[in-house]
Amino acid sequence: QVQLVESGGVLVQAGGSLRLSCVASSSTLFINSIGWYRQAPGKQRDMVATITLDSHANYADSGKGRFTISRDDAKNTVYLQMNTLKPDETGVYYCNAQQISTEYWGQGTQVTVSS
Repeated sequence: QVQLVESGGVLVQAGGSLRLSCVASSSTLFINSIGWYRQAPGKQRDMVATITLDSHANYADSGKGRFTISRDDAKNTVYLQMNTLKPDETGVYYCNAQQISTEYWGQGTQVTVSS
């Protein structure tokens, strides 16, 4: 069982920056892939960025060049740095951890980008 706790979500103006953190209750060295997903009101949950155990990062097209995902295994933490934020990137950001046959979700952190 892995528990994930997200933090860092706030109200920010369009064009601003934000860094989200996801802390895992166990070593991230046992997690194959960790990622961030966004769910806007009334919409499905979409992938924002993921990072594998060997630090291979994958981004949704909308975030390429503006978002950076990174991991600090010594702190069991994954970060999402978001720059030049847009109002349509408002939503609840969830952390997701995938092992071989199981996945875990955090409770989410609210990000609101005002225009």
